[in-house]
Amino acid sequence: MSERESMQYDVVIVGAGPAGLAAAIRLKQLAAERSIEIGVCVLEKGSEVGAHILSGAVMDPRSLNELIPDWQQLGAPLNAPVTEDRFLFLTKDSSFKVPEFMLPACFKNHGNYVISLGNVCRWLAQQAEALGVEIFPGFPAADVLYNENGSVKGVVTGDMGIDREGKPTDAYQPGMELHGKYTLFAEGCRGHLGRRLQERYKLRDGVDPQVYGIGLKELWEIKPERHRQGLVMHTAGWPLESDTYGGSFFYHMEDNLVAAGFVVGLGYTNPYLNPYEEFQRYKTHPAIRSFLEGGKRIAYGARAITAGGIQSLPKLVFPGGALIGDDAGFLNASRIKGSHAAMKSGMLAAHALCDALQAGRESDELTAYPEAFRSSWLHEELHKARNFKPFMSKGLYSGTLMVGVDQVLFGGKAPWTLHHHHSDNETLKPKKEVQPIAYPKPDGVLTFDRLSSVFISNTNHNEDQPVHLTLKDPGVPIKVNLALYDAPEQRYCPAGVYEIVSDAEGANPRLQINAQNCVHCKTCDIKDPTQNIVWVTPEGGGGPNYPNM
Repeated sequence: MSERESMQYDVVIVGAGPAGLAAAIRLKQLAAERSIEIGVCVLEKGSEVGAHILSGAVMDPRSLNELIPDWQQLGAPLNAPVTEDRFLFLTKDSSFKVPEFMLPACFKNHGNYVISLGNVCRWLAQQAEALGVEIFPGFPAADVLYNENGSVKGVVTGDMGIDREGKPTDAYQPGMELHGKYTLFAEGCRGHLGRRLQERYKLRDGVDPQVYGIGLKELWEIKPERHRQGLVMHTAGWPLESDTYGGSFFYHMEDNLVAAGFVVGLGYTNPYLNPYEEFQRYKTHPAIRSFLEGGKRIAYGARAITAGGIQSLPKLVFPGGALIGDDAGFLNASRIKGSHAAMKSGMLAAHALCDALQAGRESDELTAYPEAFRSSWLHEELHKARNFKPFMSKGLYSGTLMVGVDQVLFGGKAPWTLHHHHSDNETLKPKKEVQPIAYPKPDGVLTFDRLSSVFISNTNHNEDQPVHLTLKDPGVPIKVNLALYDAPEQRYCPAGVYEIVSDAEGANPRLQINAQNCVHCKTCDIKDPTQNIVWVTPEGGGGPNYPNM
């Protein structure tokens, strides 16, 4: 095999989402202010910037105002200011609208914008490149490189042209090494390198387990008479049972588009629960159907979100690098927002980086970054929201009451902090203790099967490559998952990747992994009961190609 080439930068950033791009832009801005040179490159595993970005999304422009104050004149795609907030509690056939005066501040969106985060990231990438940042789409960071002293040296991109058996083909190209004085990891929720770094440097010692949700989203073009640009609607209740954390978002964008989405907390207990099917059921509710009927579904996707809040944040720094954005867990679950927090974390890290580089340092711990976070508005915001997810995990009705007390009565400054005690993979009950859930068949008009949904996510992987959904022990899916939980990976995966197949008589079951369907949501890596499934990067440019998501 060929020798790897290497490139040297001051800063290597893994991931061209809001955190990585904000960090890159802020670094170049600071370098220009101080008349110094800082070489910055950004790696992105998607085929283009934005291809793998999926978010609701309502964006709080606070970080963008700080980063690029003249973003409006520069044409940033924030075109639909929020005009109205609605919060509904759903029962099977009816809905109850929460009066505006009873809504906690976290559910009020005046001054925010309904956006496509993918398009905002495409725009941020243009701003970054205009400042001299080098962005390499289609190049996933496959592994971390280390210096002899144990500090992070950089990353290596994935090899191209490896066949299913792991052998090089005629198209083989070795990955490239990118060396940095510092490396920022901005891979988004459950980044596979971020996870390894947390284990290697024991970054999770002394903090709560991280907890997650899965967010599923469809983009619809609806009839103009049913469209209310700027309307932001959230729901709780049906179709989920009251003991299961979750809810929906329904955002009216520009051009008669709506983003319809559903979030299910991955701490759920019933192995028969299927987040994708819950989402499809939700769309049949009269309060939702009335908007969608006569419309056309044009895109679909799914992505896990990090919801543990401030008590689940790991140590952010290690020798030679740092975690930013949702790779660390900077998401405000109470506001259902993360992009402004991701950007701010990247900007805080950039300041620490610039100071370190200007002082001639490299490969050490950027302690100024977590210090700056602790004295920032972001820390204050996340601290106020810290009890939201723990309360809501106690059940819809008691949780809602306690969130009201915590957020309205105490303004998020109650003298207590609740904690997360379990990882999401530890919460499933054995199949013999629960009732299976019967889901209705899709009608092909309002509700759809998973494979037709994956088709409109434009997901594609070269089929002759090693399967990127790896098993530590190939016996576990049948011996443990099927035997105890009736193979829950068949249901929690939103893309139909995992299938139990048998021979003609129904004997000799085995797990079939349809890796080409994977939308890179990371749910399997999070929810698998024994943590036997490990997600690694596929060949560059593979995965979904989301438009306007």
